[in-house]
This record gives sequence, C-alpha cells and structure tokens, in this order.
Amino acid sequence: MAEASTFLSSERYAVVTGADRGIGFEICRQLTSNGVKVVLTAIDEKRAVEAVENLKEADSGLSHLLVSHQLDVTDFASIHSLAEFVRAQFGKLDILVNNAGVGGIILHHDAFVKAFEDCGGYPHGEHVNWNELATQNFNMAEECVKTNYYGAKRMAETLIPLLQSSDSARIVNVSTLNGVLKVNNQKDMN
Repeated sequence: MAEASTFLSSERYAVVTGADRGIGFEICRQLTSNGVKVVLTAIDEKRAVEAVENLKEADSGLSHLLVSHQLDVTDFASIHSLAEFVRAQFGKLDILVNNAGVGGIILHHDAFVKAFEDCGGYPHGEHVNWNELATQNFNMAEECVKTNYYGAKRMAETLIPLLQSSDSARIVNVSTLNGVLKVNNQKDMN
C-alpha cells in the first residue's frame, strides 16, 4: 500500500489554459517533456484536439502524457466540467497554468509598421497617436477583463481543492501582450 501511495505522489498533473498555440502550446511541450501529464485546453475543442495531435506527432513518446479538453474560462459550466474531468481522471492537480488571454485591442498593420519605423522600435512617446494605431472599445475591454482577470481567478478558485491534494501545488499566471499580439493582415506573433 505504501508503494502505491509513493507512486501516485510522484506523478504530476497539469492543466494549461489557452494551450492550442503559442506560449500555452510550448508550456505543454515543456511540461510533457519533463514527464508531467498535461490537460491541454482551448476554447475550441477541435483546436485543442489538433494541438494534442501535433505534439504527439512531434514526439510519439508523449502520447500517454497528453489529453485535450474544451474550456472557456469565462463560462462557469465549462470550468466546472474541466474540474470534474481532472477529479475523475487524476484525483488531484499539481500545476495550473492560467495562460488563456485576450488582448482587448486590435492593432492596425500599416499604421503600426509606420510608427514602429518612425520610433526605431516599439511605438512610444508623445508623437504616437494610439487612436490611429489601434481599435479598442468597451466590449473588447470587457472581454479582456472577463478572460484575463476573472477567468484566471475562477480557474484558481475552482481548482484549489484539487491543488490542495498535491504535495507541491503551483499556480502560474501568464500575462503578456506579445503572446497574443496580432496585427491586421499579419500572422500571429506567437
């Protein structure tokens, strides 16, 4: 009986939100390469499944360490569905990576490139007119707060009981504009 307990405590389980691309995708790759079993989540279930398949194709030895799950961090029912899945599959959680996020802003490609060139790098200073470079509105700001703040908060609150079952629980909150930066008419920078 003691051996089973030791074995179970040595296995590590992680949930990574917004993991179908970019920073979250790489976090999943890094965790699995270190032997952590990862639940890769995305708001679009198809993209989550494809991301898991891409990781498995890159390294077939990771197959047993990856599983996908649909998750919308702005939806209580979706968060609770994930929590029940983790509870049923693993009984605990060791790592929660709150990576899902939205920028709340759309940059305009031509204006941004011109400002970038004029400033010799990332646009800054008084001569930059942000109204020409980007579009923001109330709905975008509201979605940003719902996803980036309340999404991470609700994920932590909901998964803390599972994290408390771990002997080395961690919550990692990822916050970067560059991870989600998208300029109109340009590919994602992640």
